[in-house]
Amino acid sequence: MQQLQQLFTRHFGVSPLETIPMAGAGSNRKYYRLKGGDGVSVVGVIGTSREENHAFIYLSNHFTKRQLPVPAVIAVSDDEMRYLQDDLGSTSLFDALKGGRLAGGRYNLKEQNLLLETIRQLPNFQIRGARELEWENCYPQPEFDLDNVLFDLNYFKYCFLKPTELDFHELKLEADFRLLAKDLLSEPTDSFMYRDFQARNVMLDAEGHPSFIDFQGGRKGPYYYDLASFLWQASARYPDKLRWRLIQEYYYSLKDFIEVPSKRHFVNRLSLFVLFRTLQVLGAYGFRGYFENKQHFIDSIPPAISNLRQMLEAQDFHYPYLTDVLKRLTQLPSLAQQEEKPRTRKDGFKTDQSNIHQAHHNDGPATFSKYDGKGPLVVRVFSFSYHKGIPDDASGNGGGYVFDCRSTHNPGRYEPYKLLTGLDEPVIRFLEDDGEILTFLNSIYQLADAHVARYIQRGFTDLMFSFGCTGGQHRSVYSAQHLAEHLNRKFGIEVRICHREQNIEQTLQATTP
Repeated sequence: MQQLQQLFTRHFGVSPLETIPMAGAGSNRKYYRLKGGDGVSVVGVIGTSREENHAFIYLSNHFTKRQLPVPAVIAVSDDEMRYLQDDLGSTSLFDALKGGRLAGGRYNLKEQNLLLETIRQLPNFQIRGARELEWENCYPQPEFDLDNVLFDLNYFKYCFLKPTELDFHELKLEADFRLLAKDLLSEPTDSFMYRDFQARNVMLDAEGHPSFIDFQGGRKGPYYYDLASFLWQASARYPDKLRWRLIQEYYYSLKDFIEVPSKRHFVNRLSLFVLFRTLQVLGAYGFRGYFENKQHFIDSIPPAISNLRQMLEAQDFHYPYLTDVLKRLTQLPSLAQQEEKPRTRKDGFKTDQSNIHQAHHNDGPATFSKYDGKGPLVVRVFSFSYHKGIPDDASGNGGGYVFDCRSTHNPGRYEPYKLLTGLDEPVIRFLEDDGEILTFLNSIYQLADAHVARYIQRGFTDLMFSFGCTGGQHRSVYSAQHLAEHLNRKFGIEVRICHREQNIEQTLQATTP
């Protein structure tokens, strides 16, 4: 540490005021935050491998010239065993996503946007970062190759598969390993493979923009690897919908840099790297857990096995013996997560196994609603004047939706329309020619359609929409009538209309059986 402080002094001309140890990463390197006067703060690194340090220093300088978001190297010792780099702060993407992980994969919009911005940056790093890069500076090797793949697959076999005592034919498994390796390496690539692309290696600035660290293990290799590594990290528990949205975001971002294969080909290739990465991770978990007895890695095995099980159910891999071994592996009771038993609420409602809502494993089973399954749905639509109050809901359900039409152009302010209503042709022409009411209703149609569809699905019996304006005569009447006709036409359900201030009631009969 003293030599690191001397490096700071040599570069800045003053001694550091503080030297604070930082949490270590996966390697044996040590990190310190060194602070000087005038707000100067840098990160000092003491490495154990000159070659590894050299790789980081070279890559950092190269990426900085390419204007990629990485920490610039500020000063390097003569022997390259220690160096100073930009301080990117203390908030990693992993830290920022903590809430979503603790919620079992329910990431809020802010967290999703962080993921989207990060994944958009990855192709920039992989493609632009590879241009003019001198691969011989990479550590421990310049390129992802056959030896790489077979080493990791055998790491899985010896450190994870064998300790489970699952019976398998080693030569048949080795043959499929070689087929998988051949497929993984079948496409030539000139991209930079980050190798350790994960949320812990992405730092966020004060505005939440990502920068990238710990890329010293990178090398020339296929871009699919990093995407698979990031999105199928077991502990992240990304829901399928979010994961595929991130894949799509990555795919279109990649198109900005290179000509990309078809989506179908891209997804098929990606699935091979997801399989490979999952086996690679299980190998690491086996070694750290089974041989080094580290509980964190043992606890990480069930979610990784769950990932593998879902993958095998969704994808038909052309490695029959490997697939058979993996399916038998996922069925071992010792590796499976305990299934939560259905519960019964104290009020007597039992779990609804046919519930249309997809249960989240953190929530346990859902219960029946006493309103479910009654049907059929009847929708009631009102128009009213705000001066006379919002219509009462006789059903006891609380009144449903209330929409305020007063932001739209009012035909009641013009003499020709004062004695007419929103049902009369001149008023309809006025409103539709002006167009504001159409934009207003388009938003409501989307909301109402989704709500009605779900109520029909659940067998609910009543839903109420109310539209208010100044006098309950023009805009609210037009809106109520058009929503009622739209819902009756689209869903074939009974819709009851009440234009309260006009003393007009109408029933649109159901057309569905």
